[in-house]
Amino acid sequence: MGFRLLILTTGLRGERGGVYLEDEWVRRLEDSVPGIEIDVADTIQEAASLIPKADAAYGFVPPGVFDLGTNLRWVACPQAGPPAGYYHQAMIDSAVVVTNTREIYNDHISAHVMSFVLAFARGLHVYIPRQLRGEWRPGYDTTYLPESTAVIVGVGGIGGETARICSQLGMTVIGVDPRLADLPEWVTALHRPDALDGVLPKGDFVIVTVPETPETQGLFTAARFKLMKSTAFFINIGRGATVDLDDLDSALRSGEVAGAALDVFEVEPLPAGHPLWTAPNFLMTPHVAADGPYLDDRRIGLLVENCRRFNEGRPLKNVVDKAMWF
Repeated sequence: MGFRLLILTTGLRGERGGVYLEDEWVRRLEDSVPGIEIDVADTIQEAASLIPKADAAYGFVPPGVFDLGTNLRWVACPQAGPPAGYYHQAMIDSAVVVTNTREIYNDHISAHVMSFVLAFARGLHVYIPRQLRGEWRPGYDTTYLPESTAVIVGVGGIGGETARICSQLGMTVIGVDPRLADLPEWVTALHRPDALDGVLPKGDFVIVTVPETPETQGLFTAARFKLMKSTAFFINIGRGATVDLDDLDSALRSGEVAGAALDVFEVEPLPAGHPLWTAPNFLMTPHVAADGPYLDDRRIGLLVENCRRFNEGRPLKNVVDKAMWF
């Protein structure tokens, strides 16, 4: 038993500005996986020279490097939903299995979503600006959650956990997902993405958790904001490429939606002077929804488990549909 793993620390950026790698990861992998040999590449040139020997790789493997990996059988993506470019055509067309890190963020990101839901339901998006202006002015029509509906676009790990919490607060949950075959316990109705336009008018909260894929790029533009209730709140914690920011700003200013909250943006950081900075009823956080303890432990734990499985010829966890990017 034994195989050669190449860890690439260069290429596409991660949520924290680079590929996740701690010194103790190599030691833990070597202690946990019999016969594993590990190479670390800090540059594209190093990756190109090392990948011909690799059976597996962790990180971003660009096309020119990927083509040199003639022994490559598995690539581990360090993110749940990497930016466009990770799943390039050479990778998609190959027999190489790709896995990702879905599930490790569920509790942190769903808590972040619910902080937005509760803020809107109780009017914090109205009261905080009044506080900053020094105004003591009660008055906001609260949203009674047991009589509200959440439309969750993307009912994977994060969306599923968000659905559970929404349901426990008494909310009706409608899910939109391309892959789920069975109705999740916490979801009242489940639809395919081609039914999205018919589902949007039902939502008091529209919560988007989908990754960036060819199908989700530009998913929410002016036409879809017009389909939403004027009393509805829009929340996106998936990927910024799914929402047209200028169209969202227009929807907020025209009153087509009652409010919106984003943790991810088409362009990050949000440029100074962008109209969304001053848009009414808008809440934002700077791509921090995944923040929380234990993520590094979960990430290396998943990598160790999959390395063991790969070494023993067993099925890997979190296998990706490469053509769909998730």
